[in-house]
Formats: sequence, structure tokens, C-alpha cells
Amino acid sequence: MSKTFYITTAISYPNGEPHIGHAYELIATDAVARFKRLDGYDVFFLTGTDEHGMKMQQQADKEGISPRALADRNAERFREMCKVLNSSNDDFIRTTEERHYKTVAELWKRMEANGDIYLDRYAGWYSVRDEAYYAEAETQLNEHGVRVGPQGTPVTWTEEESYFFRLSQYQDKLLKLYETQPDFVSPGFKRNEIMSFVKGGLQDLSISRTTFNWGVPVPGNEKHVMYVWVDALTNYLSATGWIEEGERKRFWPADVHIIGKDIIRFHTVYWPAFLMSAGVPLPKRVFAHGFLTVKGEKMSKSTGNVIDPFSLVEHFGVDAVRYFFLREVSFGQDGSYSADAIITRLNSELANDLGNLAQRSLSMIAKNCEGILPKPNSLSAEDEALMASLRQMLPQARNAIKDYALHTYLNDVFKIIGDANRYFAASEPWALRKNNPERFASVMWMTAEALRHFAILLQPVIPEACAKLLDLLGVDKNARNFSNLESSPLKGGETLPAPVALFPRYEAPAEPAA
Repeated sequence: MSKTFYITTAISYPNGEPHIGHAYELIATDAVARFKRLDGYDVFFLTGTDEHGMKMQQQADKEGISPRALADRNAERFREMCKVLNSSNDDFIRTTEERHYKTVAELWKRMEANGDIYLDRYAGWYSVRDEAYYAEAETQLNEHGVRVGPQGTPVTWTEEESYFFRLSQYQDKLLKLYETQPDFVSPGFKRNEIMSFVKGGLQDLSISRTTFNWGVPVPGNEKHVMYVWVDALTNYLSATGWIEEGERKRFWPADVHIIGKDIIRFHTVYWPAFLMSAGVPLPKRVFAHGFLTVKGEKMSKSTGNVIDPFSLVEHFGVDAVRYFFLREVSFGQDGSYSADAIITRLNSELANDLGNLAQRSLSMIAKNCEGILPKPNSLSAEDEALMASLRQMLPQARNAIKDYALHTYLNDVFKIIGDANRYFAASEPWALRKNNPERFASVMWMTAEALRHFAILLQPVIPEACAKLLDLLGVDKNARNFSNLESSPLKGGETLPAPVALFPRYEAPAEPAA
């Protein structure tokens, strides 16, 4: 049985349309999931929507529809985004599903049975947009005289009867977790931030609301609905069929939750505390990525610079969009999007470096070898040097993916694509064809073999183009896993399909509509 690997995105609020922040997280998570599958893991990749809470209620009221109707309509858009971005997620969970209700109720009962839930009154600052409670010291008046929380979102003073979770009892246990499992909170600078927050002292957490009813009812007291983070975080368990002893239960604990940095506190303080209380094993890691800006400016509806992922893919193509975000942004840091930057990456790296190498070499085989891939003769020192570089790629990629350094993985592969281009140019196969046909055959085989390595290794990021390239190289569909990199080299002697351009250069100057 292959080793399991369970990876999740955060589930998205469907109170509006998907934007490129959602797309970025999904693309990155999908690339890791695809990488692990190709590397022989039994992968479960989950995404979905977080459909309860006051934000959903307020948006539904504004539109004059029920929260359920809003959730049904917008959740479908997030499902469509998965398809448009070529995401390979194994499941799409909605927190309005029965399987989720059952799981959350069971988790609540276990925390209650452990003595960690009690009824009292809550009085304090609450942000509807963040779905978060903030201490007085975490709030301040902004330049407009509005009290805001740490994310700059408005907070309102809230007083109501509430169930509380004894979060204060978990301070030492959480600190021990961060000490004994240093990469539980990643990247490292985020771990320092979370440890500092926990060391500052934890207050018991209000975990129910009575001022609205769009949520999961509290077992035994249905005038309360659960605080949205108790509800939302539990989706990761719900999808495994945890309480039904389902076939997916083998995937828990999750290997990693990929999330935005704004929700790291919920995932690395509240979530492990809930699970400790309920006697459930903890996820192994939480990795927080940065925010995307548009030309250095924060995305907002008011400035009209929110980028629609559907338009982006329609404009540039799905592989170009996937590649750009994972290549351009150091995963874990903030990054910026601009149409100019995506065009530069598309033309210089995908079209020129990878696409042009494939087009030139495969066209040469089609034209000069009757479309038959030559068999190699003895390999020269130059051939052996390139082959050694190709063999380095998989171990380097595994190291990068282990740390979720997707940008490093791509940088390493494209460095060797650069080496292959220099090898091809220096070998001058167009001259060898007449005066040294044996050497010509070796150069053409070596270049095709390099392309096979690149296509197999880049499948997690640009799956459509890599599938096309592997088809052009005549690589069997069952020989495209990482285990085939060394075990299944191109033999030569096979007739290859007629070459086609993988990445036409992008010429149009227009920017996609926001």
C-alpha cells in the first residue's frame, strides 16, 4: 500500500464571487497534490466552501434571498473555478452537507464531555468580516474614528449568552506542540508570531451565537448556533468520513492545511486545541501563504481592481496562469500580479525556453528523420553533463516540495531547461546533420530525452502542456510518473506525431477585464 498524503485548501466563503486569491491557493495546493501522486503517494486533496455565519446571512438579506440560496448559487461558482483551473481535487465539501453537520456535532459533544465547554455571557469586540473575536488591546480607532481589529476590519461591541471553550487551559499544550513539532506552523516566521500570541495568554473562546440562526445548531440547545470557526475547521475531518469509519479515515491526520496568512490563528491555535480536547490526532502541518496584490495595491471592490480568475484563464490560458502564480511568487510571501508580468513569464520562459526548444528539436526530427526519433550513439561529455543535471532535478524538486517552496522547484527546473537550450545551440545539430549524422542522432535523442524529463517533472504545474509534450515524444500514458524518469528513457526508433506549438507567444496588449 502506498503512503497516504492528505492536503487541503482553506474552504472559501461563498458570500461573493471567487477572486485570484482563492485561485492562487487552489493552484498551489493542486500542484503539491499532483506532485505527490506522481511520486507514488495515495493522495486525498480537499477543497470546498464555508457557508455559515453572519457574513452569509447579511449578504443574503442584502440580496433578498435565503442564505441557503446564496450558498447554493455561489458554491457552484467555486466548483466551476476548480474545473477552469484544472484542479485535481478529490472532493469538494460544503459545510451545509449532512456529513458535515454530523461530524461537527460529534466534535462538539466530545469537547463537552471533556469538560471544555460551558455556558456564560460574551461581551466584547467582534468582526463580522473576519468572523473573529478580538481583545480590547487588539482593536484601535482608525483615521475615520471607526474601531477596527488587527486586519483593519470594523468591529462591533457584542453582548449575548454564549457557550465558551476553555482555550485558556491549552496554552501550555499548544506551546509544547510548537516546540516539539517546529514545522507545525509554517513558514518559520509565522511560527514565531503564533508562539508570541499564545505566550501572551489565551482567553476562553466564545463558540456559539444566538443573534442569528444560519449555522450548525448546538447539540441540546438549538437556540444557539456554533461559532463559524468550530464549524468551518471541522470540514477537514468531515470529508474523511471520520465518524462513519469511512474508507477515507486512513487519511487523517492531514499532512498539511494550505491557508492564507490572515486565518493562521484559527488553524494553529483554535483548531489544534479543539482536536486535543476531542481526543483526535492533530494535523501535521499548517502552511500559510501570503497575499496577492495587483500591481502592488491591495485588491478591493471599491478600487475596482479585483481580478476574476475566469477572465484570466480565458485570456491567457490555464497553464500560463498556473505557471505564473507559482513561479512569480515565493510561496509563503506576498506577491504581485500584473498583466505585463504574466506576459513576460509566458513569452520568455514558457514560449521561448521550453516551447521553442520542443518546437525546434521535434520539427528537426520531423523534417530530417522522417519523424522517427533517432537512437543514440555513444554519449559525449556534454551529453553526460546534461544527463547528470536531469537526474538532479527530482531530488531537488522533492526537497523543495517538502518545504512547500514551489517557486524553488520551478526555478531549479527552468535553470536546467536553460542548460538544455545552451546544449542544443552549442551542438549545432543543423550542421551535424550533414557532416556527422551519428553525432546528430545522439544530440536529437538527448534533447528529446531532456524534454521528457521536463515534461514529467512539470506536470504538477502545467498539466495540459506537459500531456501534449509527452504525447509528442511518444511517451506511454502509464510511463509518466516520477518512477519512470530513470527507468523508462526514450528508446529511439519510434515514429513521433507531427509537432505542434505548446505555447504560442502572447502578442495582444489588452489586459483582461477585472
